[in-house]
Amino acid sequence: MEIERINDNTVKFYISYGDIEERGFDREEIWYNRERSEELFWEMMDEVHQEENFTIEGPLWIQVQALDKGLEVLVTRAQVTKDGQKFELPIPEDKMKDLPVDERIEDFLDQHFQMKQDQEDQEGSLEFTIKFKDFEDVISLSKKMAASVYEHLSTKLFSFEGTYYLHIEFSDEHFTEEEIDNVLSIMLEYADESSLTVHRLSEYGTSIMDEDVFNTVTKHFS
Repeated sequence: MEIERINDNTVKFYISYGDIEERGFDREEIWYNRERSEELFWEMMDEVHQEENFTIEGPLWIQVQALDKGLEVLVTRAQVTKDGQKFELPIPEDKMKDLPVDERIEDFLDQHFQMKQDQEDQEGSLEFTIKFKDFEDVISLSKKMAASVYEHLSTKLFSFEGTYYLHIEFSDEHFTEEEIDNVLSIMLEYADESSLTVHRLSEYGTSIMDEDVFNTVTKHFS
């Protein structure tokens, strides 16, 4: 997937139909299956967030252009005036008009964005997924992390296509940016970053542990 940061409030990304199929989605179902379409879109947005640190804040405008070999999506965060009543696009309207929109995709994106935003307003968090070469690395990392001071980590362990994946979620309430960097630096001594999202792992992988991975692994593999 190709990602381009237009400005602070706008990001554009392109994904080919081949890439869509490699992610486990059928080209036809992304048009006619709302649930699968939403799953694909949020998987792409998670990747955009990881690479460009593009967070979802407030109302969003989504423009989708169906090309011969893929989809081009433009996502723009609206700016709210001081009275909180008016929404303004941070890019010129004439440029927005030049982009053809597929209403089938736009409808579900608009609805799902609001639902997603309501969830994110409740609690801020930052998510990462890492992958291990073998389970021994999972055990080694677990022993080190179980003995650390980072007790508020939200963790899930998956197995997917013969590889172990750990999904980690940091809440803004318990972690500073420096602490997150420290935790990730420790983890990356035993694992590699992965672009797979928790949505895909939940759908196609096998859930091994739903929570408290480090303590659970240490308990059973001491």
